[in-house]
Amino acid sequence: MTADLLLALDQGTTSTRTIAFDPALRPLATAQQELPQHFPAPGWVEHEPEDIWRSSLATLRDALAAAGGDARRVGGIGITNQRETTLLWDRATGRCLHRAIVWQDRRTAEYCATLRAEGVEPLLTERSGLLADPYFSATKLAWMLDNVPGARAAAERGALAFGTVDAFLIWRLTGGRVHATDATNAARTMLFDIRRGAWDDELLRLFRIPRAVLPQVLDCATEFGTTDAGLLGGAVPIRGVAGDQQAATVGQGCFQPGMVKSTYGTGCFALLNTGAELVASRNRLLTTIAYQLEGQRHYALEGAIFVAGAAVQWLRDGLGIIAQAAEAGTLAAQADPAQQVVLVPAFTGLGAPHWDPEARAAIFGLTRGSGRAELCRAALESVAFQTRDLIDAMHADWPAAREMVLRVDGGMVASDWTMQFLADLLGAPVDRPEVRETTALGAAYLAGLQAGLCPAPGDSGATHWRLERRFVPAMARAEASRRHAVWQDAVRRTLTH
Repeated sequence: MTADLLLALDQGTTSTRTIAFDPALRPLATAQQELPQHFPAPGWVEHEPEDIWRSSLATLRDALAAAGGDARRVGGIGITNQRETTLLWDRATGRCLHRAIVWQDRRTAEYCATLRAEGVEPLLTERSGLLADPYFSATKLAWMLDNVPGARAAAERGALAFGTVDAFLIWRLTGGRVHATDATNAARTMLFDIRRGAWDDELLRLFRIPRAVLPQVLDCATEFGTTDAGLLGGAVPIRGVAGDQQAATVGQGCFQPGMVKSTYGTGCFALLNTGAELVASRNRLLTTIAYQLEGQRHYALEGAIFVAGAAVQWLRDGLGIIAQAAEAGTLAAQADPAQQVVLVPAFTGLGAPHWDPEARAAIFGLTRGSGRAELCRAALESVAFQTRDLIDAMHADWPAAREMVLRVDGGMVASDWTMQFLADLLGAPVDRPEVRETTALGAAYLAGLQAGLCPAPGDSGATHWRLERRFVPAMARAEASRRHAVWQDAVRRTLTH
């Protein structure tokens, strides 16, 4: 039977989704389940590993059934995942020793502060491209080894396996036959030398991580093994893997140096493709692997914003001033233009380029005339202001990126008002694609590339990317600069250092 389906498993922070695509990367069927969150202490965020597994298998089965139901038609599974989230399991039983510690978790903040005080951060950045922050996997894994009874001894004798969500799912799908990850997920652990493309012994010693727990690191498009035949009605090859933001970069067709994508979900993540050039940031951006194909690493500068869509969720769930997220754009358009309300949404600290985990949210410029519309406008504008901070930092780090078009995806891009303000503030076009689930699209493309169903990145490198709408700047540059200066003043008042 000819393979004419690709399954993209997108395991995210709040839900798990599988989308079935045809070889032209048109979506055919979707299955999705919510993923419960657990908050056992202030700043702690966890997932039950079995919830991750059950929702992943269920959505794979449901999407396959909706698209035709025959495993023999599947050319490959692509996996994309919430990055940095850390799992540790028993190699003999496959059972996890602890809940997954989610990327948002801050329990190791003090540990990271100690590393910075000891002068370790320059080494971490030079090797891994990352900063000493609880966001990344190494301190989470070290916490598990130190706090789960017997874990360290078991790890040192080779009885345990560590992985980010992709590696855990590969292990489960293949019945424990394959313990592997891809280069993009390895690059987010703070244990991987992104120049050499290998686990780093000095970083392993620093965090006291036994090498025996680590997965094999592979290309983003390669053979990751086949699923147990009983799971999907036949053995299906796993052929593509990338962390969610890198998968979105692939899905957006950002294969050429200088191309930028920005994903707007709970948070916001912008990646600038720098090609074969590893650019060390002087502005506290992250240097990371964008994708690795045929052994060749392609790099990116990345900026992470902790709160984007979460600010709109706060308006809805915390303040109760809107009933649905879509109302925010409508109200923002009605706001009094004379008011200059600014929301700095540092609910969980500020990400790049500030990296201040102790900063907290603040609202500036309130008057008696400020109401729902002004707060909605401030929340949506904060996303654009933060994006400009990232883009300005990227331009400072890599001046070759001056001329740009920003490709956007994620739930927030449905708001025309927000995308227009983003284009106005950046002074650059903002392109919204037809297929907005670009994370799953990228995973499907990687699997299709390995299966021979999708073309390799060529001259355009983006045969699967199609434009839905371009937003062009309409605001005078002087006004955009004035508005941004007001934002920067508000941020300075919020920072704790």
